[in-house]
Amino acid sequence: MNTIIDFINRYYKEILHYTSRHIYLVFVSVAIGIVIAVPLGILLSRHKKIAEPVIAGISAFQTIPGLVLLGFSMMIFGIGIKPAIIVLSLYSLLPILRNTYTGLIGVDASLKDAAKGIGMTKNEILFKVELPLSVSTIISGIRISTIYIISWATLAGLIGAGGLGDLIWIGLSTYSKDYILAGTIPAALLALIVSNLLELLQKLITPKGLKVKR
Repeated sequence: MNTIIDFINRYYKEILHYTSRHIYLVFVSVAIGIVIAVPLGILLSRHKKIAEPVIAGISAFQTIPGLVLLGFSMMIFGIGIKPAIIVLSLYSLLPILRNTYTGLIGVDASLKDAAKGIGMTKNEILFKVELPLSVSTIISGIRISTIYIISWATLAGLIGAGGLGDLIWIGLSTYSKDYILAGTIPAALLALIVSNLLELLQKLITPKGLKVKR
C-alpha cells in the first residue's frame, strides 16, 4: 500500500492527465450516444412495429468484443481519439435507447388522452407529459451507459487514444502493479462518483407524484 501511495504522490500530475483524458473520452462518447439514442427512442415509441428489431439489432451489435470493434475502427480511421470515440459512442447507445423507449411507452395512456382532451398538440404532449414522466427512466439508462463506457474506455489506450487504459497497459507490459493500480483505482472511483451523481440527478428530476407513488 505504501508503494502505491508513494507512486501516486510521485506521478500524480501524469495520473491527473490520464484521468482527464479518460473523462473526456467518456463525456464525448456518452453525449453522442444521448444525441442519437434519445431521438431514436422517441421515434421508435411512435413506430412500435419496428422498435423490437431495431433494439434487437443494436443488442446483437453490442455482443461484438470491444477489441474487435476497435481493431476495425483503427483500420478505417487510424489510431487516436477518433476511432475510440466512434466505438465507445456505439457501445453507449443500447442502455439509453432501451430506457428511452421503455419510459415513453410506459406513460399511462389515460394521461395522454387527457392531454389531447384539453387541446395539446403531439409535440406538447411529448415535451410536457411523456418526457417529464419518463425522464427518470432515461437518466437511469444514461447512468448505466456511462458506467459501462468508463470501463470500456480503458481499452482505448490500445489504439493511442489515451486515458487510464494507458497506465493499465503499461503496468501489464512491464509487470508493474503500481501502474496497474494507478489506472484501475481512478477508473473505479470515477465510476462510483459518476454513478452517485447521476443517481442523485435522477432523484431530483423525478416528478413528485411518481416519488409518492413509489
